[in-house]
Amino acid sequence: MTLRDKLIRLTREFLYLRQARAVLDTPPIAPKGDGVILFSMIGTRVLLPYLVAIKSLHARLGRGRIVILDDGTLTASDKAHLAHHLGNPELHDFAEVDVGPCPRYCVWERLLLLLDLRRDHYVVQVDSDTVTLGPVPEVLAAIDAGRDFTLMGEASARWLPIDEFVKTIPGLDPFSPGTHVQGAAEEILPQTSGALPQPAHYVRACAGFVGFKPGGLGRDVAEQYSRDVEAVIGMDSWKRWGSEQVMSNVIVANEGEPVLLPYARYLNFWNEPLPADVAFAHFIGTYRFHRGAYVEATRRAIAFLKNRS
Repeated sequence: MTLRDKLIRLTREFLYLRQARAVLDTPPIAPKGDGVILFSMIGTRVLLPYLVAIKSLHARLGRGRIVILDDGTLTASDKAHLAHHLGNPELHDFAEVDVGPCPRYCVWERLLLLLDLRRDHYVVQVDSDTVTLGPVPEVLAAIDAGRDFTLMGEASARWLPIDEFVKTIPGLDPFSPGTHVQGAAEEILPQTSGALPQPAHYVRACAGFVGFKPGGLGRDVAEQYSRDVEAVIGMDSWKRWGSEQVMSNVIVANEGEPVLLPYARYLNFWNEPLPADVAFAHFIGTYRFHRGAYVEATRRAIAFLKNRS
């Protein structure tokens, strides 16, 4: 990224945060003790976008209480805002999460804590760079049916047995330093799926918005899968950013057929115009502030929250 690109991004981020600050003027949510948890890992830098993400989702869902994993940077002021707006959410400390043999950092702490929480709750993992813009009936139906759901990584994603899935991928070298960790792990799925329910499945999904039904696979399965991948490609490769998303995909794909949220309405933003009827958008880092789409989505979500009061 050039200096010019960095300056443009910083300017766009500043303008976004100026818009997002209006979320502090929206009514607090009323958490519900209904067995549903809305879960995220956040820090001080994403406080405002997180409040937009979680309040816009809760407003459309009408379910759940809030649980947060603090990445270690939340301030006393941040926590006061969270307590006021989210009904005294349950806070966990990043440093206190035991990752066992799994990689430290790279968001594994979030996934492993989630797997502990889902023992007796339906847990929805939602990233702070998301905005809910419309009704989410597919999510509500998945929760009511006790099924996992996931945002798809791409419009063509399908839930497939592993042997069929690997026929759809390009045949990357899993040992090459230039191969992204997700591509490397997907290439060796037939070698690393022994601890999973058989026949093992996979779906190329996105960990930015995922629902995990109560019970299901726990951290023991995650730890064994992590060991199995590490044994093939080594910890230096496996501990790279993106490995946790593979693990999330593996868990969701092996608890029965998950609900794949229709990509026309639940999508990742790739610098293309958002559909008029979009329900949920994930503004991934690469294009987060392009086209003014994130700013406009945030403006719409905040307006909806204010109009409900």
